[in-house]
Amino acid sequence: MSTSEISKGSAINFEPLRHMESFTKDMFNRIIDFQERKHHAWNTNLSFEARIKGLPLHNLIFSNPDRDPATHSATVAPYFPLREEMQKFAFYIRQLGDSPVVCDLFPGNGFIGSLLGGELGGDVNDSTVLGLENFAEESSPNQIESFLDAEHFSYSSEALAKLNCDAALVSWPLSGSNPSTELTLRQTKIIIYIFTQHADEKTQQRQTGSDEMITTLGEHYRLIDSWDVVRPKDILHDVWPDMTPSIAETRHVHIYAHNSVGDLQPAQGLPPVQCYDWEKDLQMALLALQAKSDVEGRGFPT
Repeated sequence: MSTSEISKGSAINFEPLRHMESFTKDMFNRIIDFQERKHHAWNTNLSFEARIKGLPLHNLIFSNPDRDPATHSATVAPYFPLREEMQKFAFYIRQLGDSPVVCDLFPGNGFIGSLLGGELGGDVNDSTVLGLENFAEESSPNQIESFLDAEHFSYSSEALAKLNCDAALVSWPLSGSNPSTELTLRQTKIIIYIFTQHADEKTQQRQTGSDEMITTLGEHYRLIDSWDVVRPKDILHDVWPDMTPSIAETRHVHIYAHNSVGDLQPAQGLPPVQCYDWEKDLQMALLALQAKSDVEGRGFPT
């Protein structure tokens, strides 16, 4: 069962919940290993595939307790990406031609860009995904400062203006930033925006990007696909009370194509893909929340 099937309310099979006890034990062991830096994610000598194996969802929602927010951003990444999202990104980008160049404007430790690069399937010599080191120099490094797949992702010190980027990945842009100004000037063929409109309650400052990054695209770009990924409030805490509460968050994904790009096939009916390991935690959490809601809906206490 995919994450989207659960979130969209399809016919739900609650059978996996029979294994909740063993699942919970394994998940907590993985979380503890991560917090104690025993998980492979911390070992930069291992392959990317080895490092992401068994990566807990918890550690894509929360940073490690020993992180210093004054010096480092999210431990791994600011959100949990889904495999079917990367599949859609790759589907659109491939339609631009052979060996397209994808520029990751806010690459961080390379985690998100590496997932996209792996989905595109090329190697680094094909310039699959380039992380721009100097586009957002004021960005704080991730706590795990290097988390990349060297076969599918590499960093570039070149300025965006000197690169022929076919597509731009704008993942969790800096608060107040407007990358569209330069991207429209370069007539970048496809722009993928991943952002949230969540704002700080005290300062009202947006967590990511700005309204202008969308309006700047103007009449030169068209929206070809979009979706939201909703993380319910206390997604883990409501299932496992020992886990930390969390706020609700809606992550928006917009994909734009420049008007010079011809018609693109929609990403519909794509073949099923194996989800990332952290999505297994997500699926179990959403399944348990749905079961809890169903029981409460019938008037029984939970």
